Amino acid sequence: MAPSRIRLTTTTRLVLDALLDADPGDPPWGYRLCEITGLGPGTVYPILERLETAGWVAGTWEHPKPDDRPARRTYTVTGTGRLAYAEAKAAKAHRQTARFALRPRMEA
Repeated sequence: MAPSRIRLTTTTRLVLDALLDADPGDPPWGYRLCEITGLGPGTVYPILERLETAGWVAGTWEHPKPDDRPARRTYTVTGTGRLAYAEAKAAKAHRQTARFALRPRMEA
């Protein structure tokens, strides 16, 4: 069963933001995401795997396969992923606002 929640670490948010900022007509592949985010493949590929397992991201093999290089697996954020990520960001913003509002005021 796919996990319903994703832990939104800084690196996961970087990958999701890069995917969301990508041109829909030219979705990025793993190595391109490494270049965009500045993260290594040992970080990006496990994140993509978790996001795909959770249904947040869909990976598709390039077709037809180019003659001059191996086929690339490109990635896009699914509707489920867009909604879940937006909800998670909104919840985080709400928690930060609530935490700030609850701080005692310092009297001068």
